Amino acid sequence: MKKEPCFTPVDLRTWPRGQVFYYFSKMAPTGYSITADLDVTNMRASLKQAGMKFYPAYLWLVTRTLNRQQEFKIAEKDGQIGYYDTLTPLYAVFHDDDKTFSLMWTEYDDDFKSFYRSYLENSTRYGGNHGILAQAGRTPPPNAYTVSCVPWISFRHFAVHTYENKTYFFPSVEAGRFFEESGRTVMPLSITCHHASADGYHVSRFLETLQSEVDLFQQYII
Repeated sequence: MKKEPCFTPVDLRTWPRGQVFYYFSKMAPTGYSITADLDVTNMRASLKQAGMKFYPAYLWLVTRTLNRQQEFKIAEKDGQIGYYDTLTPLYAVFHDDDKTFSLMWTEYDDDFKSFYRSYLENSTRYGGNHGILAQAGRTPPPNAYTVSCVPWISFRHFAVHTYENKTYFFPSVEAGRFFEESGRTVMPLSITCHHASADGYHVSRFLETLQSEVDLFQQYII
């Protein structure tokens, strides 16, 4: 049975981030992007040895790392600002036949192998569906954030900002094509944030933790 995401409201008057949030969401709406390089050598080797795909492992690990910081889970629900207990990845599935993509989501699970199985099941069941949502007739959960990749390009910067259609404070994460550097496999990673919910400090913590988790990813396969 799937667990409904838990939303906890915050009081902007007492929330330590209250004034910063108000300023960057109401007075000067601002977003920013940061791109960094991740050394994924060990992670790719561990997955290859286990006969597992990289993309779902990447989705899971990025989501796991974001879930450790409240700032990345900020949202508005029924006019109230608060945060969800977890995020769920909403990611792109590419269609080779017509070169379009569809969005799909897999509910986050703390256990990597459980998430991996659910990802494969969703891919088998919905992966061939075209249209903006592969899981047609269903709505992404309210805690779904955007995470994907551009596997054809090894970019040095990637940015996507859009706050016009709805109030949205989750981060967006995008990976690029691997490249070799000094005998290591490197993956560019861009994270775009709304300044109301997260600052550079929070992004630095995310990137540092993510690299540590990538280095030791084998622990989640055993």
